[in-house]
Amino acid sequence: MPSFDAVSEIDLQVVRNSVDQANRELETRFDFRGVDCGFELKDQKIQIHADEDFQLKQLEEMLRTKLAKNKIDANCLTPGEIEASGKSKRISFGLIEGIEKDVARNIVKLIKSSKLKVQSAIQGEQVRITGKKRDDLQAVMSMLKEADIEIPIQFTNFRD
Repeated sequence: MPSFDAVSEIDLQVVRNSVDQANRELETRFDFRGVDCGFELKDQKIQIHADEDFQLKQLEEMLRTKLAKNKIDANCLTPGEIEASGKSKRISFGLIEGIEKDVARNIVKLIKSSKLKVQSAIQGEQVRITGKKRDDLQAVMSMLKEADIEIPIQFTNFRD
């Protein structure tokens, strides 16, 4: 019986590469010359520091574009509060990994409301979808891609 898993995973090495690329671009940008700012990856969190709020916004946009170029959905970032210490301001972004129970329940409800002949089961931090026909599973995949789910979803372990 064909099946696949809907998961939310992040390759931490790709995130590290994106942060390094953003730091390298920061060194070449003229509008950030002489400004103490940068990116840092620590324990599943990305920290951005700069002198002003508008610089933080520019750095956040730079980070999001680097993540998008490396095929990581920017919805995996959860921004924290802006902290000010001295003349420097800092913001940290958490990385979302795994599907929470509430989001998994919403995914199961979406699948059941689609009236496709598939079954879905929550298994830890992933949702397993099984069906008799491969076409039904592909329809579920396209429906989940189009759905407004607040976390990025990937499809793994497709079995025929």
